[in-house]
Amino acid sequence: MLSALDRKLFRDLGTLRGQVLTIALVVAAGIATYVTLRGTYSSLFASRDAYYERQRMADVFATAKRVPRSVARRIERLDGVARVYPRVSELVYLPFPGEPEPSSGLVASIPSDGSPPPMNGLEVMRGRWPEPGHADEVLLLDNFATAREIDPGDTLVALLNGSRRELRVVGTALSPEYVFALEPGNAMPEPDAFAVIWMFEDAASAVFQMEGAFDDLVLTLQPGASEDAVIDAVDRVLEPYGGFGALPRSKQQSNYFLTQELLQLESMATFVPFIFLAVAAFLLNIVLARLIHLQRPQIAALKALGYPDLAIGLHYLKLVSVVVFLGSLVGILLGWWLGSKFTELYTAYFRMPLLRYQLDPQVALVGVGVSLFAAVVGASIAVRQVVRLPPAEAMRPPPPARYTRSIFERLGVMSLFGTSARMVFREITRRPMRTALSAVGISMALAILVAGRSGMDAFEHLVALTFQRAMTEDLAVQLVRPMPERVVGELGHLPGVTHAEGMRAVPVRFVHGAVHRDAVIFGRPDRLEMRRLYDTHGDEIELPREGLLIESTLARLLGVGVGDAIEVQVREGDRGTHRVPIAGTIDEMFGLQAYMHIDSLSALVGEERTVNTVLLDIDPAREDLLRRRLRARSGVQSLFSRTGLIARTRAQTGETWGAMTFILTLFAVVIAIGVVYNNARVALSMRSRDLASLRVLGFTRREISAVLLGELAVQVLLAIPIGLLLGTWMAEGMMAMADPERYRMTAIVSSQTYAFATAVILGAGLVSALMVRRKLDHLDLIGVLKTRE
Repeated sequence: MLSALDRKLFRDLGTLRGQVLTIALVVAAGIATYVTLRGTYSSLFASRDAYYERQRMADVFATAKRVPRSVARRIERLDGVARVYPRVSELVYLPFPGEPEPSSGLVASIPSDGSPPPMNGLEVMRGRWPEPGHADEVLLLDNFATAREIDPGDTLVALLNGSRRELRVVGTALSPEYVFALEPGNAMPEPDAFAVIWMFEDAASAVFQMEGAFDDLVLTLQPGASEDAVIDAVDRVLEPYGGFGALPRSKQQSNYFLTQELLQLESMATFVPFIFLAVAAFLLNIVLARLIHLQRPQIAALKALGYPDLAIGLHYLKLVSVVVFLGSLVGILLGWWLGSKFTELYTAYFRMPLLRYQLDPQVALVGVGVSLFAAVVGASIAVRQVVRLPPAEAMRPPPPARYTRSIFERLGVMSLFGTSARMVFREITRRPMRTALSAVGISMALAILVAGRSGMDAFEHLVALTFQRAMTEDLAVQLVRPMPERVVGELGHLPGVTHAEGMRAVPVRFVHGAVHRDAVIFGRPDRLEMRRLYDTHGDEIELPREGLLIESTLARLLGVGVGDAIEVQVREGDRGTHRVPIAGTIDEMFGLQAYMHIDSLSALVGEERTVNTVLLDIDPAREDLLRRRLRARSGVQSLFSRTGLIARTRAQTGETWGAMTFILTLFAVVIAIGVVYNNARVALSMRSRDLASLRVLGFTRREISAVLLGELAVQVLLAIPIGLLLGTWMAEGMMAMADPERYRMTAIVSSQTYAFATAVILGAGLVSALMVRRKLDHLDLIGVLKTRE
């Protein structure tokens, strides 16, 4: 049988159902944000580690031009090396009927005896493993096979070392080495344009004339081995064979992108839910404390009837616990569903067999614990203040505030306003703390609206500045090797090309003291119109004739500045180490790179002026024909369309950011409405007796509405500038948590975001005002005035 206090609990929940619902939604929004982002991060992280361990992901990756197989045994004897796996790895083309240009592919060898690779193992998703002795049987990367609708048993035509060959796809597979399968030199993945083909080693060696040799090597380290020392030793061994520099797993392309995505998600999963939970906890604290304060007479009556303080306190803790429980239940379920959807979004770009969302009970408990703690603290403070009073005193209304003439009234300023406006002004100035807390609560809801939408603003700024203003070419042609500059003129005279420019990219290692970074120096001619240099503010930067123009984040990481000389180790051609002065720095959003005049770069690498990238402006009507001719031309490695790159960037980054922004904005709207509505409802409850008295004295409904809603309007108006400022700071904090070596997003908040956030708050205020006005119109004057008799 229910006790009297429990029956009161249910009655209170029914009476306060509007406020209970909105507060529960605020709690739900905070917990759902935490469960969604933290759970998605945990699922990705755990899936990656489990996948790497199961398929024995290598620790170090190295490539060279052609290395005798005996060298692999030398490398295996190096200190710190546990096991070595030499391979053949070559780029190929995959022509498809009816398409203007072939897709790109990479042939990677697997043991000819049919055994699985000792590291970077393959997981067959469909079909079977190739049978030894069948040279034409291959495994195909599952991403490509799915995008191209290629099934086991189908035939795949490939141009292997210039020869057309039909390969029999017997199965599709995934590899930890290609979780993020990216065509070399491309910035964004194209599942239908880049394939990995696993072929028996003897077949691959025969096709690419690599018998008794390898050009790709992976290895694992012994426990406790120094990764840097092993990489240096491997580089020394492979240097005579055209080694391109060994890479640790952290720099391996697929793992690098996956890790960077995890770091970004971890930042978001830590920072954003903290904001939501903190805001929700703050609001919960304020609203519940005021709600319980309104029940002061009831608490006093319970004390007078003999209920002990502990029982009364537990009663109100039950009330807030029910609210938090309802919000937690909705928040966990919503977070679980959203986390599953977010994880599905990531599976489109990061292919792992075990990638699925898993709700971590610890994550859910943390979210519930934070919300419950805030609610209990808020309720406990309010209950404690009331139960400390003797029952007789608590049953009386609180003493009225000391009303004295303010300085504005003494100066006669308030005489310019009507009675209702003067009453609003007096209430605000004589209860400044209550007004300030209400304004801060509303401003925090507005701030998370601004911060939630700022991600898409920053992304659009990045696309506009980097891909639409700095890059203006229609097509970028990547050459297999550096070629004399006359190739620019040759490509410029192809049918459909209206303008051509060339540039040179040289992979280097910048070294300063004990710090080094692998990067690229771009050599630019005097007038490179299609790749201008802009800093993050959109200002064009002039390239110095001599010396390096280095990206400012790279300069900071290396600890160098303008006027310093830095060691540059060239990683191609005849190589060599040089000291180059730094002539300037540039703030850019992407990557770590430097720029030189192409003449200075040519002198640095000791060659005639060459290019390995040709930028083309083309006639769109002749693009297909031009692409076919370029693909058929020897020396062309790949073609990149700027519009295609923008579309893929929007599809990948924009899709995940857009979904995240939408969810955060939706939750922020819920919080904003919850805050404004509860502020209005609490204000009505606290002032109902005063307003009823005014009605009895002859004030109209419009006049008493103006008194109450005027206060709400002032709180909202005060909150808007504070919220916009707080939101901008939050956006800057979120952007600052991005990995600076990958990209450096500028905190951009558009005027549309400010306008949207302001409109939502004003809309929430208007809706709340209309609901409160309806309550005022039905105010029971006699009932309210008799309450304290």
